[in-house]
Amino acid sequence: MTYGVSLPDKGTFDAWRNAARRAISHRIAPDQIDWNSAGGLFDRAFLPETPGEHAARVPQAFMTLAQSVIWHSAPEGLALLYRALWRLDRREGEPLSPADPLGRKLSLMQKSVARDIHKMHAFVRFREISAEGPRRRFAAWFEPTHNTLEPGSAFFARRFGDMDWMIATPRLTALFVDGALTFDQGGTKPDLPEDAAEKLWAAYFVNIFNPARIKLDAMQSEMPKKYWHNLPETRLIPEMLAAAEARVQKMHEAGISAPRTGAAPVSERYRASMPQPPEQIDTLEEASKAAAQCRRCDLCESATQTVWGEGAADAQLMIVGEQPGDREDIEGRPFTGPAGQLLRALLSDAGIDARTLWLTNAVKHFKFSPRGKRRLHRNPDRGEIAHCRWWLGLELTLVKPKLTVALGASAAFALTGDNRPMAERRGEIETGLHGGPVLVTWHPSYILRAGDPAAATIARDDLARDLAKAMAVIYERGV
Repeated sequence: MTYGVSLPDKGTFDAWRNAARRAISHRIAPDQIDWNSAGGLFDRAFLPETPGEHAARVPQAFMTLAQSVIWHSAPEGLALLYRALWRLDRREGEPLSPADPLGRKLSLMQKSVARDIHKMHAFVRFREISAEGPRRRFAAWFEPTHNTLEPGSAFFARRFGDMDWMIATPRLTALFVDGALTFDQGGTKPDLPEDAAEKLWAAYFVNIFNPARIKLDAMQSEMPKKYWHNLPETRLIPEMLAAAEARVQKMHEAGISAPRTGAAPVSERYRASMPQPPEQIDTLEEASKAAAQCRRCDLCESATQTVWGEGAADAQLMIVGEQPGDREDIEGRPFTGPAGQLLRALLSDAGIDARTLWLTNAVKHFKFSPRGKRRLHRNPDRGEIAHCRWWLGLELTLVKPKLTVALGASAAFALTGDNRPMAERRGEIETGLHGGPVLVTWHPSYILRAGDPAAATIARDDLARDLAKAMAVIYERGV
């Protein structure tokens, strides 16, 4: 028998959860449910109205995942969630793990939904409309990729609680009136009036535009073209791009081309006063002194200091991260910030003494963007990784580890020259450019940045298993 289920546009998650509970309580297999057609149509039966005898138990991580995936526009999302529920209940593998094909699909869908909600928060443009009462009224039109209006509207209710507003989409409309959020059917784009504030926003947008820093791929990655026709500022982009070259030329002509008088002597005295690196490097101590004067790339100009590796000079296991963070840049030691503290905690949980390892980074200087008093992390580019690979190779030569662990994509690329996605490689042992084995795994910062607790828990467990695997590999090799 095949059962048919049709879920409403409003309250979709609650409706799916209730239907899934009834289905699993009667042990109805995934292949027996069509989640995209109503019961009673053709050969589709209705689900039983009352619960069965079986009570399923699932981890909170599944519920968190389901609360996100349920909004994905792909029709198969509902069926995939129920299949994961079925497997969890029957303890068939690890359907929530990214290493499992089903878990991988669900994880990608979860990330896609999260990105869509983020884009909605960034690209909804309200226009003021007439109001009869004391509260101002606004309206907006948005075309999300997924069915994300319902989960994404809470943000606007918190941020704009002192006004009434409407966000219309093709599938659903969110209404916030007198502090109450409700949902109604969607439709076509409403005829919204021009808003005087848009002219101010357009003027600001033009004035912050820097023609010398145009990166079209990056711009379209952050502001995909599918949103452009509903954004007032994007109509100005073609004109700004057309004039960009001329504006850059004017900037060059207006810039200072020669150093100020006296700058060269000051620079020479400053360089001469600095400690000089040794001519020959035979020890880690000599390497550390030499790295302190590194000028192989521009990162040294803004960083506080070089952050060299630390640990046991004869370590059997070397752990390589991406680059120092804000805390490491100040203290001059690797893995002392939040990500480092998480790594050290996982090492301790696995019974590994960090003092017996060699801890270092692929890039030795902190790359950041200043934001007021804060310094925000920026990923090193390939050129910076390539320049610093010389120092990493020196560490590998002097320490001679039996196994090296690459934390994150930058470290994996520095060690192997391979830039394939992490999800394809996590937990695998590859051959490094130095000829030795490299175990690829998540960087602890990936866990800390994960917006979803379930994804963070999975990644943390993955990293813990990989650290244990690293030690097991070393012992298996008779170390």
